Amino acid sequence: MKTAVVSILSPDHNYSEHPESPERFNYLHNIKDRPYSSHLSWLKGSPAEIKWLASVHTQRLIDGIKKVCLKGSSLIDYAPTYVTSSSFNDARLAAGGVLECTRAILKEEVSNAFAMVRPPGHHAEPDAAMGFCIFNNAAISTRYALHEGLEKVLIFDFDAHHGNGTQAAFMDEPRVAYISTHQEGIYPGSGRFDEAPNARGRIVNLPLPAYAGDQVFSAILEQVVSPLANKFQPGMIVVSAGFDSHWQDPLTNLGLSTKGFHTMACKLVEMAEKVCESRILFVLEGGYLPQKVFSGIDACLHALTGTVYQNQVDDPSPYQEPGMPDWLSRVRSYHLI
Repeated sequence: MKTAVVSILSPDHNYSEHPESPERFNYLHNIKDRPYSSHLSWLKGSPAEIKWLASVHTQRLIDGIKKVCLKGSSLIDYAPTYVTSSSFNDARLAAGGVLECTRAILKEEVSNAFAMVRPPGHHAEPDAAMGFCIFNNAAISTRYALHEGLEKVLIFDFDAHHGNGTQAAFMDEPRVAYISTHQEGIYPGSGRFDEAPNARGRIVNLPLPAYAGDQVFSAILEQVVSPLANKFQPGMIVVSAGFDSHWQDPLTNLGLSTKGFHTMACKLVEMAEKVCESRILFVLEGGYLPQKVFSGIDACLHALTGTVYQNQVDDPSPYQEPGMPDWLSRVRSYHLI
């Protein structure tokens, strides 16, 4: 079977000199010329029904976003998060594109999928749009999958920022496990190691020091994510794929390389094959250097389609990674994994 892809550019969701802009997708047209292009099934996507937005967000937020967009371009939080006159519809279309990918996976029309959408979503809380995010695409997908009969879903978030919105959406939902790797001490300031004591073993926050990169993430996949997936036994894995964890991203200071993204994606695909019949969905979150957004997505699509990663980008981090074996042992002990 093929890999589903959807691309939601949202060209009118744009604010002068803002890093979350349509330019992030400047290189995505190259996907159609890549070795895996024949393995892709392109989906059109349609606006998400309000009921699916409401499965995660309050009606107050949904109505509020619609109302503020009628007034035109404005900043709505300190991140700064912005809206334009088109942003309500753009955010519905982004969520709808993710839902189309989810449906295709659940109906076994494709093996897996990558939703390349904007605006991103993992900071959007049930009652607040924030962090460049309006509606929480990954959380909406997860709620839909549970509604359609899956008993459990595992979300792995490798964006450089903590997915506070996703955590808030599922803090009290035993059917959802959430693992977040993120740079410690940056926006939004959440994601402490011991932040969710009532959900130990299910909500796992991994705040990382600057320059944590390929080696650290490989160890996290092997020592934390894989054991938790084997223990939790999800019916599907949703990946919040934030390519701002690349070492060259202008907003953050983690240390992943493009090869590191490919290695991580391969491990996640292999994990999905073992625990949930290959059901895995990648959802784009951050990433603010357009060339690295493309190279990261390209690396992940090679992994999702099982094609040989030819002409791979060679961009290793020049920074020395921190050693973290004791810390990972502490994580495993704390979460009983």
